[in-house]
Amino acid sequence: MTSLEGLGALVTGGGTGIGKACAAALAADGAAVTICGRTEATLERAVDEIAALSLPGTVQWIGCDVTDEDQVVTAMHAATEPTGSLGAVVANAGGGGGMGPYHLLDTEEYISVLHLNVMGTMLCVKHAVPLMRANGGGSFVGMSSIAGHVTHQWFGAYPVAKAGIEAMMRNAADEFGPAGIRFNAIRPGFIATELMEFIPRDGEVYASYIENTPLGDVGQPDDVGRLARFLVGPESRWITGQCINVDGGHSLRRGPQFTAFFERLCDDVLHGQLPDA
Repeated sequence: MTSLEGLGALVTGGGTGIGKACAAALAADGAAVTICGRTEATLERAVDEIAALSLPGTVQWIGCDVTDEDQVVTAMHAATEPTGSLGAVVANAGGGGGMGPYHLLDTEEYISVLHLNVMGTMLCVKHAVPLMRANGGGSFVGMSSIAGHVTHQWFGAYPVAKAGIEAMMRNAADEFGPAGIRFNAIRPGFIATELMEFIPRDGEVYASYIENTPLGDVGQPDDVGRLARFLVGPESRWITGQCINVDGGHSLRRGPQFTAFFERLCDDVLHGQLPDA
């Protein structure tokens, strides 16, 4: 018997990259996984790709925007259908937005990034907890980022949002420990996913990532998926309220250097001066 057999799990943002890797890692150990996201074609393709691996577990999909509370409720209940219960959630859905110095950021876009990452995760916590309690406990994994720990200049709301997720996991772990529900966060570094393709591999920004990573490379989605599997499984039964890095040691140094993305702005503007009208 595989160690996750009979476990109902939901992975948000499960159609690509880290989310898909998490879903595959859970299914590889027998879990009945439901992935959700906003793009049906992407979800269908992910289910087909994971199914082609002939894993012990199962994977199904449901459309869901995690900022829509009704859709989150529907996705949570869909995740209970294969096994009759919900034992795990990997809240991976998130993303960034406008980059630039704070005094030039668009306020609405900033709020949108916070809403997607922080409120999207909070809605998952809100509606997972009663189902997990009814199941006798469970494991909830929030997805942070190296940007929530070491400074990422000009990343706008993203570092703030990811730090907020870490705080949420700590507080939820304290609140719901008596119900047997564990909450932990994963803090990936540079992971080679579709979301990171905007960084040229022959440019200064990529070089700064490598320079500040002791292992001298970038991570793969499976590196994060394997940790998610551990945090969901019984091997981590005594771990809660933690944030674990998957970053090749990047957190030991400093954040990347994105100055090259803002060459159109002079130093004075980058450091607080308003641009000329």
